[in-house]
Amino acid sequence: MIGTNNEELVKRIAKLAKQNQELEDHIKKLEKQNEKLARDNEKLKALSEKVSPEALKETAEWDKKEKSLKFNMATVLYSDIHGFSKLVEETDSSAIMDELDEILYEFDSIVEKYKIEKIKTIGDTYMCAGGIPVKNITNPIDVVMAAIEMRNFLENYEVKKRGEENRIWDLKIGIHTGPVTASVTGKKKINYDIKGDTVNTASRIEAVSENGVILISVMTYELVKEFFDCEYFGKLPVKYTNDLQMYEVKGIKPEFSADGKGIAPNEAFRIKFGLIQFTDIQELILDKLERELPDYLFYHNVKHTVDVVTEVELIGWGEGCNDEEILILKTAGLFHDAGHTVTYDGHEFQGTLIAREMLPKYNYSPEQIERICSIIMSTMLPPKPTNLLEDIICDSDLDYLGRSDFIPVSNTLFEELKAQNKMGSLNDWNKIQVKFISGHQYFTKTARSLREVNKQLQIERIQSLITE
Repeated sequence: MIGTNNEELVKRIAKLAKQNQELEDHIKKLEKQNEKLARDNEKLKALSEKVSPEALKETAEWDKKEKSLKFNMATVLYSDIHGFSKLVEETDSSAIMDELDEILYEFDSIVEKYKIEKIKTIGDTYMCAGGIPVKNITNPIDVVMAAIEMRNFLENYEVKKRGEENRIWDLKIGIHTGPVTASVTGKKKINYDIKGDTVNTASRIEAVSENGVILISVMTYELVKEFFDCEYFGKLPVKYTNDLQMYEVKGIKPEFSADGKGIAPNEAFRIKFGLIQFTDIQELILDKLERELPDYLFYHNVKHTVDVVTEVELIGWGEGCNDEEILILKTAGLFHDAGHTVTYDGHEFQGTLIAREMLPKYNYSPEQIERICSIIMSTMLPPKPTNLLEDIICDSDLDYLGRSDFIPVSNTLFEELKAQNKMGSLNDWNKIQVKFISGHQYFTKTARSLREVNKQLQIERIQSLITE
């Protein structure tokens, strides 16, 4: 329920009073530290006089610089790690602050694991954001996974410290997904400070959350509901718009949980996550192709790569492939011509090198990478696939042979070869094409049913164009 009655208000006031007392003690310690820092600063000031005025000016100007970046989809997490309300007077406050430092240190490790950016900590409030500074489509899932690990860590931490019945620390979390503006400062260490309605909403969601509860907005819910068990929690009043619906995250769905407790993901989770994450990898590779492919690649261009990625998925489903096989096929299709950024002949092998370098960063297993590289190498002409997945990519790579736009596509390949002095006249090319298509046969039943009839028509069309 949102809101508090009078009794809850009294408890909250008492809680705040105790917190204030603890904070006053902590401030006294900070004042002593500040005195020492002031003395150290005087020493540094004396040393700075030996530095050239120009160098000091450049440093000062850099420190004043501040860049502003816009992120259209970031997921902001606010958490409140509170334990002061349960302390008794004889408790050692310095020991409690040490415990808080231990908790925050572990939270730092968790957000780093999920490639989430820590924004700041203010006392016992911890704030981080996914999708910053590297934009990605998976950040809502990443942040919810981090929240589950944070909650689980704190529960285990308390049990080890004090047992089941004597908890001191509690955790409330609020999460919201939306656009943010980030101010970037720093030279050696880059810092991000984010602002906007998304940040404010995440903070408000955390404020109405409860101990041990992870609350997410409906925006985040729609992006993660396939992975997590969520229950409707209530509405948050929002000015000038409709009330915001909120959901409580219970844990990972049973079919995606390795431990049965909704905490650790299983292989099915990772594969489903990989299919979503593929969009980020695809964007990077297509951008690389746009920038680095030679101008003479009229056929082996970005469009061809997109066509192959689309076709392997279509044929893959038609051939009854599972989710992991579809992920492997799409990834192989994406990288199969990436080696053209290095060389024309032998580009397949170069594509495997690019895949081996990049895919471990996206948590592909060594076994998956080996399968992907074998599939890429199977696209070498003439195609000689040895298994179903290789059959599928070979059919996808030569899909244009049975398409209605075969002749204009074929002509782009001719222009590509001619630009490298690998082909003579168009008439010679048409003769080669007739011979190649006549001897070609699609390997999969799906491709044969989709393209074989049109392929026979293409042979007749090309033969009509040959002049001698």
